[in-house]
Amino acid sequence: MSSSSATPGHLVWRLAMKWRVAVDRALTPHGLTHAQYVVLASLLAFDTPPSQRELADFTGLEALYVSKLARALDADGLIQRTRDKADTRTVRVSLTDRGHSVVLPAVELVGALLDRLLAPLGGRSGDRTAALSRDLTALLSVPLD
Repeated sequence: MSSSSATPGHLVWRLAMKWRVAVDRALTPHGLTHAQYVVLASLLAFDTPPSQRELADFTGLEALYVSKLARALDADGLIQRTRDKADTRTVRVSLTDRGHSVVLPAVELVGALLDRLLAPLGGRSGDRTAALSRDLTALLSVPLD
């Protein structure tokens, strides 16, 4: 099957797999998996420590998987998990100083990979990249369950 006859679903799958493998390979020397990176880097987007549920919703990862990742990252000293004072069932997650020192260079590394991926579309700020982002956002908003 040529890429010109591949379905959009197949192309999305192939691109997602290509991206995941590339990020995993790039992060391995830094001791991170792609999923761990997603959790750590996503914490940079929050002004206050999110709950594990909020982090799961933000990342698109299953809540149970985020909980498992958070426990491992906490054990490694990269994040801190604390019970919410108002609702002790809720666990809040924040980066430690060590987590910051690990994730910031990883963000730079993944950013460089993203630049390579988006170069054919004119880079991160190109019009074609903006259109792709709008289209992907529209597709992500379609309920499939």
